[in-house]
Amino acid sequence: MKKQILLIISCFLLFSGYAQTSPDPMPALAQLVNEASVQVQQKGEAAFKQFRMPGSKWRQGETYVFVLDKEGNMLVHPDPDMEGDNQLYLTDIKGKPIIQGLINTVYSFPNKKEGWYHYQWPVPGGMLPRWKSSFVKQVQAPSGNTYIVGSGIYNDRMEKSFVVDIVEHAVAEIEKNGKDAFPILHDPKGPFIAKDAYVFVTDTTGVELVNPIFPNLEGRSLIDLKDAQGKYLVREMLLELKSGKSGWVNYMWPKPGESVPTQKATYVAKAKLGNSWVLVGCGVHLADAPKSAVTGVKKMTAAELKADVREASAIFTAKGEKAFPEFRTQGSKWLHDDTYYFVWTMDGIRLFHAADPAHEGINVGNLKDALGRPMGKMLLEIASEPSGEGWIHYMYPEPGDIFPTWKSTYVKRVTFPSGIQYMVGCGIYNMQMDKSFIEDVVDRASQMIEKKGSYAFPALRDPLGAFVFMDTYVFVQSTDGTELVNAAQPTFEGKNLIDLKDLKGRKVVRDQIQLAMEKGSGWLDFYWYTPGDNRPALKRTYVRKVQHKGETYIVGSGLYIQE
Repeated sequence: MKKQILLIISCFLLFSGYAQTSPDPMPALAQLVNEASVQVQQKGEAAFKQFRMPGSKWRQGETYVFVLDKEGNMLVHPDPDMEGDNQLYLTDIKGKPIIQGLINTVYSFPNKKEGWYHYQWPVPGGMLPRWKSSFVKQVQAPSGNTYIVGSGIYNDRMEKSFVVDIVEHAVAEIEKNGKDAFPILHDPKGPFIAKDAYVFVTDTTGVELVNPIFPNLEGRSLIDLKDAQGKYLVREMLLELKSGKSGWVNYMWPKPGESVPTQKATYVAKAKLGNSWVLVGCGVHLADAPKSAVTGVKKMTAAELKADVREASAIFTAKGEKAFPEFRTQGSKWLHDDTYYFVWTMDGIRLFHAADPAHEGINVGNLKDALGRPMGKMLLEIASEPSGEGWIHYMYPEPGDIFPTWKSTYVKRVTFPSGIQYMVGCGIYNMQMDKSFIEDVVDRASQMIEKKGSYAFPALRDPLGAFVFMDTYVFVQSTDGTELVNAAQPTFEGKNLIDLKDLKGRKVVRDQIQLAMEKGSGWLDFYWYTPGDNRPALKRTYVRKVQHKGETYIVGSGLYIQE
């Protein structure tokens, strides 16, 4: 008898997106598309005229019905520049195919003639792109012609209906292509990485087979992976499917930039793969869902960790290697729970590692995190700067675990009694996003620009560099409002944003420039949509004026504030 292999394919929310616990608003949009499809089925092409009527049920505000054919010709659309032309090669700001994706949603599988597709697109009359979710349906007119009828809504959340849809789509893909579907799951421009969600594959022993975001997990067992309350995640998913073909698994997991875990859910379903079965799933953080009660040891704040690292550095400066036993004492201020100190030489040799002495003596200068970020190099660069201290953020597993999470580490250059310089540091997992992180990253970016000018820009754009982490990035503007660097929205670069307004009408760029030019640096408050949410939220932004050889730049970054 052939050994059957059971695979788990789950899609967890990457970094910060989440769905609401209130009723899903998407069925209303799907209903609009269904009603429009009935019109096409009954009236054929004559229905297109009524879809074009402003103010009708088919065209109200940002919501409108559009019609495509299989070749990508836009037959009905409120934008006259789009209607009547072939839009097959239209892409969003990240290069994700829009029209081809909509077509594939309803034509790739014989039994799947409707579904959701997600892409990023500017709001009408605006410049800022948001996630847009479109529901499309394949419809045949009395003429025999087949059309794609659809409508979309700006929605930054991964709603539950989207989760179920992406699972069903993945099921169809796997049943059609078997393991050849796995590369498709890795494609950042494909349908299985949408908003902040991604698909991964795990077999029944808990070994990760596919993980497009954390490829370092592939080939490793996650069977003992636990949530913040000790629940075995993969085991629970397997157990859920023993009693049925689909279901939800709830657990507690911190959102990036937050220290307190919030309820998260993964939807799993069975799919046939040859003579075996696979589990397909997708997960979401639930908006307004309960958070874990604060128990046990209180998470250290950024200010507290910074102060402790400086205190530890003073001890090492005075005692050198003689201080090592003090920092190895379990239960002390320096070694408890997941808090420990390390000491590196300035060329990357790990001289001291309190949590695991077996790791000492190894050159870790080229160490990379779970995202491929050169964390070793970044730590050494901070310690080598004139200030000799600062923050670095990277994805790394907690001691005894293999699943990576965001870790914020503060390092400081010290001189031992021997006269040799070393780097001392300590990090905290899932540390709350803090203003000091923003000031630190803006100040470091400013120092680079003061030295190199525009030659510093590539490093600021690097998604695997020190200036892009969690949902934070550094931007650079000229004094006339032209965007020069924007790692999150590269299509903004070269555009003048001087009249850009926030959700409450404040001229964001104009006010940033004015503050930086008048005071040199400072904080401003604006309102944007937080990643993964549809509600306006306060974003606090720090900006600095920087000069290089007669050129003046405005450098900034921001963080969302929980009100």
